Amino acid sequence: MIFRILEDQFAQKAREAKDADLRFMQLALALGRRGQGRTWPNPAVGAVIVKDGVIVGRGWTQPGGRPHGEPEALRRAGEAARGATLYVTLEPCSHFGKSPPCADAVIAAGIKRVVAAIEDPNPDVAGQGHARLRAAGIAVDVGLCAAEAAFDHAGHFRRIRDKRPHVILKLAVSPDGKIGAAGGKPVAITGEAVRNRVHLLRAQSDAILIGIGTVLADDPQLNCRLPGMEARSPVRVVLDQSLRIPASSQLVRSARETPLWVIGSELAEAAAATRLGAAGAQIMRMPPNGASGLDLPAVLHALAEKGITRLMVEGGSRVAASFVSADLADEIWLFRGAEEVGPAGVDALDALPLSKITQSPAYKVHASETFGQDTSKDTLTIYERA
Repeated sequence: MIFRILEDQFAQKAREAKDADLRFMQLALALGRRGQGRTWPNPAVGAVIVKDGVIVGRGWTQPGGRPHGEPEALRRAGEAARGATLYVTLEPCSHFGKSPPCADAVIAAGIKRVVAAIEDPNPDVAGQGHARLRAAGIAVDVGLCAAEAAFDHAGHFRRIRDKRPHVILKLAVSPDGKIGAAGGKPVAITGEAVRNRVHLLRAQSDAILIGIGTVLADDPQLNCRLPGMEARSPVRVVLDQSLRIPASSQLVRSARETPLWVIGSELAEAAAATRLGAAGAQIMRMPPNGASGLDLPAVLHALAEKGITRLMVEGGSRVAASFVSADLADEIWLFRGAEEVGPAGVDALDALPLSKITQSPAYKVHASETFGQDTSKDTLTIYERA
């Protein structure tokens, strides 16, 4: 009988320890998301340090990519880190970059155990960080919340493996599949709650991309206008083969405050490039090709070379269709409004049906959300690669 009691007690303690690991890793993931859109080219890593069941330090990658999440948490923990457990969303780095290896900092701090969500695919790390920790006598567990960490670090993984950013395509679509009114005139598809959600997504993106057609039709700002978050506006990127973007546009007029990268053809006039450069825009020249007038894989490669890991694509319909057709949309945020626009409106994906997303075996639903409390609710469905 006593052995049965002891077995039950041991099992209960094991369950409690497992639950605690999950709870602290979920906190580390939430902390890491605070850095999304601000840490490129580095990943946004979250870290939590726990001793005797009490959180003694927490951190996340700081703006500009340094300090990394682990040293930030260690700094806050101080001497309390000795003998503690570190929960971290990505393998601690083991190489010298612009800062020393995080693995060395973890060892020096006297951490006893490391729980890492996932291994870093960067060839400079790729298991070497975990190996260094184990060689120093630290217990290392890998794999807790790995799927969630892979989703959060998708930009870092995509840039390392495919030499391009993780592409998040955002669409706001009416029940009849339109994104604009007749003649390309802008129309409010969704309400204020969705607009706030979109601005938050902008803040969590390194860069936001549109085509020149959207610039000419809407004259957008493409910044983050949530209170207190204006400084988190992403780099604005415009696909503009002939460099037609007007000097009077809001994008050009704000180019010195919020970065503006205009991607034009190698054949575009030098005078136009000079004019835009004088206004503060950065010009990137690409080979002409594809439905957008530019070689999209080359565009994405160039953005990755500049450090972009998370790219939000916001329109218009031809640009969105080009990314879907080229199988370059990794994550799709499909917002749906409640009111129809009418048959003369602008189709969401130009000549492509929305079923290329909603019924495609290439995508699966990652999450869904509802906005509003009356009968005219807006909805969001997030699709990811299957």
